[in-house]
Amino acid sequence: MTELEDKIAQAQAEIERATNIVILTGAGISAESGVPTFRGEEGLWQNYRPEELATPEAFWNDPKLVWEWYDWRRNAVKDAKPNPGHYALAELEHYVQKITLITQNIDGLHQMAGSHDVLEMHGNLWQIKCTKCGEIEQSYEVPLAELPPKCKKCGEIGRPNVVWFGEMIDMAVIDAALQAIEQCQVMLIVGTSGVVEPAASMGLVAKQTDKTVIEINLEETPSAGLYDIVIREKSGEVLPLLFTSNKTLS
Repeated sequence: MTELEDKIAQAQAEIERATNIVILTGAGISAESGVPTFRGEEGLWQNYRPEELATPEAFWNDPKLVWEWYDWRRNAVKDAKPNPGHYALAELEHYVQKITLITQNIDGLHQMAGSHDVLEMHGNLWQIKCTKCGEIEQSYEVPLAELPPKCKKCGEIGRPNVVWFGEMIDMAVIDAALQAIEQCQVMLIVGTSGVVEPAASMGLVAKQTDKTVIEINLEETPSAGLYDIVIREKSGEVLPLLFTSNKTLS
């Protein structure tokens, strides 16, 4: 048995014993579906830094410019499909009593794959939130007919329903995530760099409360040395293997 096969067998055993699992995902799992990473923007936006557009100040200074960028991002994501990693995580819901999926991604691919209990820490690219009444509209229109879009309820302009630099993540989402970690037996950390807070500390919270933590990521991460099982492979290749014990590595 190779080292990789041994790690997969260990991870399988931990998952099969668990009745409550928390999964934290980041940009890596979406990148395997062709979704551009946040810092990989080029072309039309090469003269802008995302940090200069993804702020409340930028939006109120020039809402049309900010919406042009988000409309471009929506167009870049619209044809992306869930990959085998997304589907494997959704399928796990059929075999484990309690699954909580926490994601830093805003592309909605987990829901498209069939996952239900999803905590979106950074919001959703396909939602428009009214800046006046707070009404949230789910919209898959690409490109949007009007920039900035108007609220169908009160007529005020809408903003992308995402968390910008300088904004706080909804405390209800953070509380739900920490409560789920406290109650689980196993935590999977998939495709996240481990440097963006508060997600970066969630694996450490799990370890401090004696949970088994399994990390799947192509790149090294700051806290990997503290985790129980670390697998340096593509999540779309590894995750389907973890949840079906009769599968083997090719």
